[in-house]
Amino acid sequence: MFSKTCEYALRALIYIAQQSKNDSRIGIKDIAKNINSPEHFIAKILQDLSRKGFVQSAKGPNGGFYMDTKNLDLTIADIVREIDGDKLFTGCGLGLEECSESHPCPLHNQFKSIRQDLRIMLECSKIQMFVDNLDLKLTHLKV
Repeated sequence: MFSKTCEYALRALIYIAQQSKNDSRIGIKDIAKNINSPEHFIAKILQDLSRKGFVQSAKGPNGGFYMDTKNLDLTIADIVREIDGDKLFTGCGLGLEECSESHPCPLHNQFKSIRQDLRIMLECSKIQMFVDNLDLKLTHLKV
């Protein structure tokens, strides 16, 4: 459903948010290890997200990535749109270029409601909610 880049970004941002409480900063090695991601790949993703304000970074011996309270309000939909674009929320279920109300594919009507439900769910899912669930041990990021 999401690109690999988007999957890693989501896992990394949730992990960073959980770990950066009490003003902690998390290094790239720690992030990669704890979300099962290649280090160089997640570093590139986080560098881009840092430039765009989705996560903060600090250089130096006590450096690393962290999130502030504004970042905790980000929705999963915000992150998905930034990385994968809007296709998940607007695209054709069969991947056809031309699919619309007036020219529907065989899945159009059923997929339209699934796409809408998915959009609503991801727009209502904030980073803070995932951090809270991790803290309560209701969910996990790594086996």
